[in-house]
Amino acid sequence: MAMEIDIGIDKKGRKAIAEGLSHLLADTYVLYLKTHNYHWNVTGPMFQTLHLMFQTQYNELWLAVDMVAERIRTLGEVAPGTYKSFSKLASIKEEEGVPKATDMIKNLVKGHEQAAKTARKIFPLADKVSDEPTADLLTQRLQVHETTAWMLRSLLEDKK
Repeated sequence: MAMEIDIGIDKKGRKAIAEGLSHLLADTYVLYLKTHNYHWNVTGPMFQTLHLMFQTQYNELWLAVDMVAERIRTLGEVAPGTYKSFSKLASIKEEEGVPKATDMIKNLVKGHEQAAKTARKIFPLADKVSDEPTADLLTQRLQVHETTAWMLRSLLEDKK
């Protein structure tokens, strides 16, 4: 028989937060896969820069997937872990084919901005029940997504 979870957050609060985190997990996984795909398939004059940058980014996203999933489990819920569930939960969508390098950058900017918006939606739920560990995780994810979006946007700026 499983022990009841008694961490100071009721079942309803834990379930609501885990649901929000499931959306973040799905967005993170789709963004991970998209970034890895771009790492493999980028071409053009920015190849070396983007190939290495995308590798750094997909490695960070891969670790983040685990952190988000483990937080869901800590809250007593099952973490989604199939492409089918991720496609239902994710607000970031895949595209067909291989975009040009500049379109890859634009797509990843949009993806990181969307992941930030998904993370931000969970804060009120975490605040309501004083779930500081989730709030801390969300703050970390926001910092990464916002910084990555800025760095990617910077690659698109024209020099004056």
